[in-house]
Amino acid sequence: MEPPFDCRACPLRALPTFKAVTAAELAAIQGAKIGQRMMTAGATILAGGQATTRLYVLLAGWAFRYKTLEDGRRQILNFLLPGDLLGLQGELLATLPHGVEALTEVNLCAFATDAVPTFFRDLPGIALDITWLAAHEERLVDDAVLSVGRRTAMESVAALLVHLYKRAASSGMAAEDGIPFPITQSHIADALGLSPVHTNRVLQRLRKGGFIRLEGQRLQIGDLRAMRRVGRYWEQPAPKRPLL
Repeated sequence: MEPPFDCRACPLRALPTFKAVTAAELAAIQGAKIGQRMMTAGATILAGGQATTRLYVLLAGWAFRYKTLEDGRRQILNFLLPGDLLGLQGELLATLPHGVEALTEVNLCAFATDAVPTFFRDLPGIALDITWLAAHEERLVDDAVLSVGRRTAMESVAALLVHLYKRAASSGMAAEDGIPFPITQSHIADALGLSPVHTNRVLQRLRKGGFIRLEGQRLQIGDLRAMRRVGRYWEQPAPKRPLL
């Protein structure tokens, strides 16, 4: 564990995606942090079925939440990008009901186990932010259930790509050649309940149709509005997000 990063210099706080905090709230967040944790791609950040001793905010990198059946079949619940909160369920329940794995190298801001009850007791503004983040994550899972249950394979893949493109862009990752995209066909299949073969076919159709360019772990969407129509994905504009 490395020393805590100075919250006043956090690169995420300068992005228009995230809401501002007061000086007192920022000092409280800084005081609750116990350090930074760097982990490599493929590492288990949080293990399902175990008690957690840390709450994390993803400062840099990509990760995903998942659950696994006894025979090894995996369901990816959602993908995690900078600014997301990890381990809240483990803070409130006896054990964590899911696992979290790093997709890329990640930098995590670590908080002490008593951070959440302290925030709720002393800082109602931060407590409301934590509640908002929990509700927002629930909405993301609702969208994933809609894709798995009702969207076609083409609609599901297109909706997921639009969703991840917009989230990555809001985290400051977008460039002229698109966004970094460390997600493999296997990850997409596990998120949408598709076979890898079917996922590959859908991606090839999107490529041939000129909707996406996906190579070298970069994703570029030519016409975002057209992709939204393909995916039947028309989410409401999101308010500025809290950031611990």
